[in-house]
Amino acid sequence: MEYHNPVLLKASVGGLNINPDGIYVDVTFGGGGHSKEILKYLSPKGKLFAFDQDEDAWTNAINDERFVLIQENFRFIKRFLRFYNVKSLDGILADLGVSSHQFDVPERGFSTRFDATLDMRMSKKNELNAHKIINEYDEANLKRVFLDYGELKNAPAIARVILEAREIKIINTTDELKLVLTRFLPDQFKNKILAQMYQAIRIEVNQEMDVLKEFLEQSLEILKPEGRLSVISYHSLEDRLVKRFLKNGMFEGEPERDFFGNFSVPFKIIGKLIVPTDDEIKINSRARSAKLRIAEKK
Repeated sequence: MEYHNPVLLKASVGGLNINPDGIYVDVTFGGGGHSKEILKYLSPKGKLFAFDQDEDAWTNAINDERFVLIQENFRFIKRFLRFYNVKSLDGILADLGVSSHQFDVPERGFSTRFDATLDMRMSKKNELNAHKIINEYDEANLKRVFLDYGELKNAPAIARVILEAREIKIINTTDELKLVLTRFLPDQFKNKILAQMYQAIRIEVNQEMDVLKEFLEQSLEILKPEGRLSVISYHSLEDRLVKRFLKNGMFEGEPERDFFGNFSVPFKIIGKLIVPTDDEIKINSRARSAKLRIAEKK
């Protein structure tokens, strides 16, 4: 399967500060670009585990004794590493969101460029898909999806229009959905609003916010002291969660204070926020919205 150049490759892998004999995890294997880079720094004693729930990615598995590909969602990172008697890690890399390959395969339904069946599943084992959301969710849940995950202020009106349209005819494809939502797509903002709509549906289909929270909490548990977490996010909802968790070790509220009144936090932030260069964006347009944050467990 053809995958584009991995985003922020050198910076994200470099941020792991790799111990050649260490144990690392790439939780978003995709085309294997980040994994191949990590393997360059590992000795024969080092080990790399990778996760990917998308069946298309499995054809990219790397033939290397130091490498193991786990065909599961990374929300189960602790559970599946336990099968390999791995209880602590030297570093974890996550390149969140949809891969370039997933965007480029029309029938997956991720891209606004193609007409496709309403799917948007990252794993074909997932029972929930975009078709069920658009045709079976009630008005309150449709409103929630578009408001919470698409940050669309007119989410209530979008939900009502979808309900009215599907009473007349089931909405089966992405083009049919676009037609239903035409009134919300003024020419000058069409692509931006469509992207927000698709993002909202995709996040709901794949439970991306819940998955990210579960992953970050488990990462804190299984990283060794001085173990690194390197996370690339692509939209504000993801980045907010990552930023807050790396800063405070929690998603809401404030961390406890120690005896001296200082906040007791589990991570040390490494460096500043990293974004792609203009040259990288020219090579891979997907990199445009990428943000890399790196932290070290105390």
